[in-house]
Amino acid sequence: MRIVILGCGYVGLVTGTCLAHIGHEVVCVDTDVARISALAAGEVPIYEKGLKALVAANVAQGRLSFALVLPELDSSIDAIFIAVGTPAGGDGKSADLSALAGAVEDIAQAASASPLIVVKSTVPMGVCDAIETMMGRLRPDLSAEVVSNPEFLKEGRAVLDFLGPDRIVIGTDDGAPNPVLEAIYAPLAEAGVPIHWTGRRSSELIKHASNAFLATKVAFINEVADLCEKGGADIRSVARGMGLDARIGPAFLEAGPGYGGSCFPKDGVALLETAQTYGVRLGILERTVASNLQRRGGLASRVVEAMDGSVDGKRIGVLGLAFKAGTDDCRESPAVDLIGDLIALGARVVACDPKAMPYGHPALNSLALALDPYDCAQGCDCLVLATAWPQFSRLDPFRLAQMMTGRTIVDLRNGLDVTGFATAGFAIHGVGRRPDSAHRPATRSPAWHAAGEPQLSAAQ
Repeated sequence: MRIVILGCGYVGLVTGTCLAHIGHEVVCVDTDVARISALAAGEVPIYEKGLKALVAANVAQGRLSFALVLPELDSSIDAIFIAVGTPAGGDGKSADLSALAGAVEDIAQAASASPLIVVKSTVPMGVCDAIETMMGRLRPDLSAEVVSNPEFLKEGRAVLDFLGPDRIVIGTDDGAPNPVLEAIYAPLAEAGVPIHWTGRRSSELIKHASNAFLATKVAFINEVADLCEKGGADIRSVARGMGLDARIGPAFLEAGPGYGGSCFPKDGVALLETAQTYGVRLGILERTVASNLQRRGGLASRVVEAMDGSVDGKRIGVLGLAFKAGTDDCRESPAVDLIGDLIALGARVVACDPKAMPYGHPALNSLALALDPYDCAQGCDCLVLATAWPQFSRLDPFRLAQMMTGRTIVDLRNGLDVTGFATAGFAIHGVGRRPDSAHRPATRSPAWHAAGEPQLSAAQ
């Protein structure tokens, strides 16, 4: 099949490359000259495990190419995928659909035959209907077919997610299978990947609702972690005990600094806006969004508390900048929030990340960047684990003890060996457990009891 991808960002590049990998002829189009030039030279502008090698292999085999302008969209083109960004708009709520509207205009101008338009971009419910209306207005001589096909790519494992997804969701006008999309995804379907055919509006909502539900799990377990800290339980054990229930599952039950990235924050707010449009209140999601903002806004206070009330003038090392491990994406990163707040409180912050650099974040213009975690820790009063890169969990606590001025660790990912660091003389402040919880007795001291807790006494 011959496929055109509009947009060479994260979703577009992964989608185009993987479609080429399963045998299709793909042209990825983007108006960003620097991006297209880099791709043409074999450079991949984002970090995603396995993507660079896959791009190179499919370019070499002639199945993948890059262009600045759309080719003529004649009858030889089987499908046009729209994968442009739909970030939060200026109001911080509704999605900015200007790039998507521009893509539709470009398709209308380049089409010489009725196109099949496949919307990969994350859009609010009803946008595919609006695209169909727009195409009818711009090109009444054509009969464009618009299909919703949302992406479910997790940064850090996007190639694996595309080639071996849990499901493929495709929404058509009448909910019936589309033969072109069936042919495009045949290699994956034959490998056992289920395809869920539905209506366009249902398909659009599946994407937003899925992300909102996962974000709710993250916010919930973080609130339970707060209770663990106050009540003497350990969130790691609580989450494991919950996750063993097949109805709940272990995914997204890792307490930490809150969710971030380009999807969960944006999609949750966009779904609230869509619900408001239809006069529906999503109270649980409202609380999820508010809880996560509160979580991220309180990270610096955790460091301040660990530092006995002040970070002014203190050297704080932050391990991690990306919103999660496996990506270089700093968008909506809790680590970035933390660093900005620490700097505002007078801390001297140095940070490192194996892949991410916080360019474009005004709050971090004065941030010092270290080459590696040991360089980052040199002379620090406190070290904060903000992103759960595997190499950070393997740090030698005794080597760190020789390099740091202080002995305070704030582990926002519960990724460090508490026993090892405590043995090296560090005070460990994790999430959802009391400091140095590995060394506390299994039975609580009576002093831990809070007012109102159940009390038992022997019968008189």
